Amino acid sequence: MSVVGPGGSAPIPWEERPADSSDLVWRSSRNPIIGRHHLARSNSIFNSAVVPFGDGFAGVFRVDDIVRTMDLHAGRSADGVTWQLDPEPIRFEAGDNRVTEIQGAFEHAYDPRVTWLEDRWYVTWCNGYHGPTVGLGYTHDFETFHQLDNAFLPFNRNGVLFPRRIGGAYALLSRPSDNGHTPFGDIFFSESPDLVHWGRHRHVMAPERWTWQSTKVGPGPTPIETDEGWLLIYHGVLTSCNGFVYSMGVALLDLDEPWKMVARARGYLLSPQVPYEQVGDVPNVVFPCAALLDAPTDRLTIYYGAADTVVCMAHTHLSEVLDLLRRS
Repeated sequence: MSVVGPGGSAPIPWEERPADSSDLVWRSSRNPIIGRHHLARSNSIFNSAVVPFGDGFAGVFRVDDIVRTMDLHAGRSADGVTWQLDPEPIRFEAGDNRVTEIQGAFEHAYDPRVTWLEDRWYVTWCNGYHGPTVGLGYTHDFETFHQLDNAFLPFNRNGVLFPRRIGGAYALLSRPSDNGHTPFGDIFFSESPDLVHWGRHRHVMAPERWTWQSTKVGPGPTPIETDEGWLLIYHGVLTSCNGFVYSMGVALLDLDEPWKMVARARGYLLSPQVPYEQVGDVPNVVFPCAALLDAPTDRLTIYYGAADTVVCMAHTHLSEVLDLLRRS
């Protein structure tokens, strides 16, 4: 069983399940941990990725400013709860002249994920290049960031790397989309020999009619490797009479062929049921982007965006999530 990243020396943020709760996943009493006005010119901060780093934690954060430009900012924290975010967006160094071309056509950057892969932290995000696609870059220190070529043509979102090669190839999940607020979406698997050329695309999972995930599904945090398969925390969406409702779900993918689903929980893990998830720039959104696993203690902390406005945390035990999937 692997952790998400090489592991820092600080314990992951954690609160025990409330005594009066039997929920499989419970919210942090400290939510939201990052408010919408955390930076001087921020309109909202949400859908962000956190990893253990050094003697604390680091991350890449989605910040929409008062112009409503969507961009990525780096951040550091000693405890994973109290954060210092860089006031200026990340400026990626181009890997070559071809990357410089796509940087010159910058439209937006949002919804990052961060994955430890081999010897560095890779960042994936929704990159605006004649429409949304999957951007890809890396860092060693969360100070200097390098950009690679976009993984796909537009239109695509929610690119999430696996934390190791599979069958000798790099592997990535994504959700092909359109150029707007996509009213559809399935999860697909892709692989690459070099993180530049992507192919061998395979379908992983689709929405399920007349459920909490009937409109679209998309990958969330970096998949977690367990003895029973890749644990995939994802978001699912239904269309209600008041619009989209985003909730958090979980599935298990085959270790050697991750496009094959082993199990999928029918019910959601967490849905928007408290004010900071129901009220904001986009009401009724729970959108998971990162998960920290402390394998020795079985503790799993999930970071999620709420109402496209703030950053929040939830907690669970990995063994209980796996048990849910065994019974699904």
